[in-house]
Amino acid sequence: MRRNAFIAGILVSVVASPFSSRAQQSTMPMVGFMSSRGPEDSRHLVAAFHEGMRTSGFVEGRNVTVEYRWAMGQYDRMQTLAAELVSHQLSVLVATGGEPSVLAAKSAASSSTPIVFTTGGDPVKLGLVESLSHPGGNMTGISLLTTAPEAKRLGLLHELLPAVTAIGVLIDPNYRQADDQAREVLEAGRMTGTQIEIAHAGNDRDLELAFSSLIDRKVGALLVTSDPFFDTRRDRIVELAAHFALPAIYQFREYATAGGLMSYGINLADGYRQVGVYAGRILKGTQPANLPVYQSVKFEFVLNLRTAQTLSIQVPPTFSARADEVIE
Repeated sequence: MRRNAFIAGILVSVVASPFSSRAQQSTMPMVGFMSSRGPEDSRHLVAAFHEGMRTSGFVEGRNVTVEYRWAMGQYDRMQTLAAELVSHQLSVLVATGGEPSVLAAKSAASSSTPIVFTTGGDPVKLGLVESLSHPGGNMTGISLLTTAPEAKRLGLLHELLPAVTAIGVLIDPNYRQADDQAREVLEAGRMTGTQIEIAHAGNDRDLELAFSSLIDRKVGALLVTSDPFFDTRRDRIVELAAHFALPAIYQFREYATAGGLMSYGINLADGYRQVGVYAGRILKGTQPANLPVYQSVKFEFVLNLRTAQTLSIQVPPTFSARADEVIE
């Protein structure tokens, strides 16, 4: 057994409730939970999901079972994981971690299986729902708008570090939104007069090479774009940025609390809580077609002043005052 698969199996058993059993599954509704992320970096998100289900009275191990599948950032595994889940008699299929997960779920499940998703892009353009207010069909979910603020993140880097003339951008070429992300940051670079150096990484080896490549191209800062694969390698990416003394901005606050310089994006736990709310409502009998796609509109800017000090960056008080959270 490969080491990653072995570790993933251990972690799934930690996240899953110890009360779940095959005997109980036969008498309780079952929720399938699949993600392109990993269980270790998603513990707080799973907790938020369960908090949402509790609003409808559903508690794992008591009156609902949850079957988990994790891709650990390996998108080519999503279709297999989805097929494994739909082989069970699911009451709801939850597909989280962005487009790779939800598209696999849509492909594997029948039209009668209710699906609740999270997606970083536009679910209408992706063909998941007919409209945000009237989804139609068997799917609804949460539009997290994770890919939308790439230009905003680049702008924050430029504002804090106006003397930096070249900014590196890390993009996963395997991610469905990669081309859109590249176009957005290149346009933002033109608007600010900043040279954009794109490096691609879709696996662990390329991740190391991407940082070396950006250093060779003498970038002075880094934007790590929105991508579930990067989330599963969050600690390593933050370590590499620190090793090369690269001021970096990321999508979620978890990067900043792990030592990254700053982050700008939605509160991911709030989105997963809403996924749990929708899953609970469907278990109660509500049809997905009658649940409007929820859009996360609360964005948070997190600044790590300890990291700024380590990087010898002078942060203007007016800049730090705009942060929703300052880590000192």
